[in-house]
Amino acid sequence: MEEEKKVPKHQDKIVALDNLSLGISIVAAIVIGFGIGYGLKYLTGYSWTLWLGIVWGILAAILNIYKAYKRAQKQYEGLENDPRYAHRAKYGDKAYDNDED
Repeated sequence: MEEEKKVPKHQDKIVALDNLSLGISIVAAIVIGFGIGYGLKYLTGYSWTLWLGIVWGILAAILNIYKAYKRAQKQYEGLENDPRYAHRAKYGDKAYDNDED
């Protein structure tokens, strides 16, 4: 008898919340960068420090997206060898386009 993988009861909710947290972290990174830039502008009097903070926030958001991409790539790493997806891997999407005619 094959052993079934035991998936936690709320695993799908945890994954959904993790994906939601990516969107929130993007906004939060940009807002925090703006706050840092605004604070630097207030302290130094240079307006370019505001833009520096915004750029830091955008770069932090891009870093969050990259980390999420790498995490998803690692999670789905073995799917190319899964027999359920072997037809598409062998023939590509063109085989499906011909079926629509």
